[in-house]
Amino acid sequence: MRRVSYLLTIAGCLLAGAAVAQKGSKKWISLFDGKSLTGWKVGENAATFSVDSGRIVAHGNVAHLFYDGPVQDHNFKNFHFRADVMTTPGSNSGIYFHTAYQEGGWPKKGYEVQVNNSHTDWRRTGSLYAVDDVKDVLVKDNVWFTEEIIVQDKKVTVKVNGKTVVEYTEPENAQRPADMNGRFLSSGTFALQGHDPDSKVYYKNIQVSILP
Repeated sequence: MRRVSYLLTIAGCLLAGAAVAQKGSKKWISLFDGKSLTGWKVGENAATFSVDSGRIVAHGNVAHLFYDGPVQDHNFKNFHFRADVMTTPGSNSGIYFHTAYQEGGWPKKGYEVQVNNSHTDWRRTGSLYAVDDVKDVLVKDNVWFTEEIIVQDKKVTVKVNGKTVVEYTEPENAQRPADMNGRFLSSGTFALQGHDPDSKVYYKNIQVSILP
């Protein structure tokens, strides 16, 4: 009987450990099929975005590629987003969240996380653009890196290659200048930025995990 009880105790511990591991693991959902822009929508200057060798290429006149697919009905509040990114020298781009589709212009709703390692704009990769900026160059051009955005209620965390570079908590009754009037946490979709014809930036492995 002692041996049976001992075995049952071990089995119970293993099952409990497995349950905790499962509870702590994240379910990642792909937003890009690696073959086409299915599930994504762009208005003006649509030719800025293309797909090549499993990568989204942002290269051309100012345009924004909005996720418009079925995951969460493209409306995200709390989430963990990640993508592999590669910049070419002198390039600028960005990843918007809590935004909404626009036919043209710079997105008025939501925040932008900067993608820029050597462009003339001093705000570098990882910046929560014009809110909590990063001045240091953290990664190099022509090298793949991973950029992550985590939003939980009023807190935004940005990571570059696993290193936390921004932790920002939006204050109650946050004040914004007129040109940033829509830069608040709410809910919305993601968008990739095509900044200018001299910028060429690649994205792949675009995934999200929904947080409670």
